[in-house]
Amino acid sequence: MPDSPKIFAKQYMLTAGPTPLPPRVSQVMAEPILYHRAPAFVEVYRRVLERLPEVFRTANQVLCFAASGSGAMESAVANLIAPGDRAVVASCGKFGTRWAELCEAYGAQLDHVAFEWGERVDPERLDAAISAGGEPPRAIFVTQSETSTGVVNDVRALAEVARAHGSPLCVDAISGLGAVDLHQDEWGVDVVIGGSQKSLMCPPGLAFASVSERALAVASERPGRRLYFDWQRTAEGQGQEPPNSAFTPAVTLFMGLDVALEMIRDEGLDQIFARHALLARAARAGVEAMGLERFGPDDPDANVVTVARLPEEIDGARVPKLMRDRYGVTVAGGQAHLKGKIVRIAHCGYYGGFDIVVALSALEMALRDLGAEVDAGAGAGAAQRVFAESGAVPQPVG
Repeated sequence: MPDSPKIFAKQYMLTAGPTPLPPRVSQVMAEPILYHRAPAFVEVYRRVLERLPEVFRTANQVLCFAASGSGAMESAVANLIAPGDRAVVASCGKFGTRWAELCEAYGAQLDHVAFEWGERVDPERLDAAISAGGEPPRAIFVTQSETSTGVVNDVRALAEVARAHGSPLCVDAISGLGAVDLHQDEWGVDVVIGGSQKSLMCPPGLAFASVSERALAVASERPGRRLYFDWQRTAEGQGQEPPNSAFTPAVTLFMGLDVALEMIRDEGLDQIFARHALLARAARAGVEAMGLERFGPDDPDANVVTVARLPEEIDGARVPKLMRDRYGVTVAGGQAHLKGKIVRIAHCGYYGGFDIVVALSALEMALRDLGAEVDAGAGAGAAQRVFAESGAVPQPVG
């Protein structure tokens, strides 16, 4: 069979961002654009600002920026770190390393505690590394859901470490927010970063920073060195009556987010987390039924991305391409030194049970095309059995 790409009427995308858009979100963004000072948009803006804290499980104001999620990450470093400040980054994959790159760009005295890709950040090892460095760091930076490996870190335990040292904790929750529970206020997390293009079911282009009063106070001690990403400027604008934006907001994206947050409220966060957990269980069962080894620790909370090691005897780099070009199913392969060695099936956002069945079927067929010994229907059948045992095939609301 040729590898040449085909144009499919129906495409399935199971990547960890961007993720599929609900039709209601796409439809509202196709409406005529609104002037951002007009009452009609101001009301949309107000609703979004009121509803975002529910997803973050916080009483904080959630600061909004027209940027990718990395922009909100940069805002955390720009507001908390000055040249020469000690910063600690704990990473276990590609996206955790981005914190280190940002800290270096802002001139931090960086302690980068790097764990093996596929491991979780160990709170005890992080605690020891912080203590060994002398004075408490100005801030500590970690990742909740490391989509390059599928690992989900124990944010609650990491927050306890940060509190023990009196340092603000900043968490990149861009892929995990809305898929894996994170109680910002209850757990004492100072800064939580989010993005629109994953479990919030919107296109890329909106970035969020939920910032505690303590983190705002730390930032205010070092004014300057930022403008667009300045937390104080953004907080003051959003806190006005009616809410205002220091810079032109991404109007169309806010209209989509307004609908997506309504859908999230209608389904309920606890039900959303349960849906993601069931999708992940089905994906893990399917991978194992194909005879593939799962990558990373055995973690029931790793409900954002399911990652499988590919057989060594095949050209693993061809698997995602075959799935996309031959079968119309887009997943992600490995990054950096994991390229060609793993395949990543995401299930964060607007996904239901049959998306998992389709993805596993396409993975089976691609593996068989490359000569791997996989029983036809093994993975899809295992996923179906998980759904049957649960009594339902999970589907998102709307």
